Amino acid sequence: MSGDRYKIDNQESVYFLTLMIVGWLDVFTRIEYKDVIVESLAWCQREKGLNLHAWCLMTSHMHLVISVQTGHSVSGFLRDFKKHTAKETIKLIKKIPESRREWLLWYFEHEGKKDKRITKYKFWKEDNHAIELDCTETEMMDQKINYIHEDPIKDGIVDDACDYLYCSARNYCDKKGLLEIEFL
Repeated sequence: MSGDRYKIDNQESVYFLTLMIVGWLDVFTRIEYKDVIVESLAWCQREKGLNLHAWCLMTSHMHLVISVQTGHSVSGFLRDFKKHTAKETIKLIKKIPESRREWLLWYFEHEGKKDKRITKYKFWKEDNHAIELDCTETEMMDQKINYIHEDPIKDGIVDDACDYLYCSARNYCDKKGLLEIEFL
């Protein structure tokens, strides 16, 4: 992506990613919106060769540690995932009674007008803050995964990361998570 200082050069590597909503808007406040993300990640695991190692969905952003199977690309996953989730979440914002509906749609449209490639709404920021991880550096891997899992604690959502449903911390605590995780 142009202007992205965190480039995805090695499509076969493991990456720590942060996907952010434009303006850091708190979009994922409703279960229906969160379900779009969870269902899309699950579909990508089944159909797009996504290996999900860690994840956490917050209201304005999400963190991922991922890799992809041979024949797939991290960039392709990001492109398709962001396009689909933006389209489906905006569709739900228009459909579900939402007190912030008009403002959210206005903001997404306002951001979309800044980019000639966007036809209507811009939902996700372009920068994915992609950091390539070396699987042999277990300390760095643990640091990134712990950072992801501690986000709901830092935001005051839960006291224990294992209790946050929209996060792989549950899997790492031997609880049933919403998504299957491939441990590193």
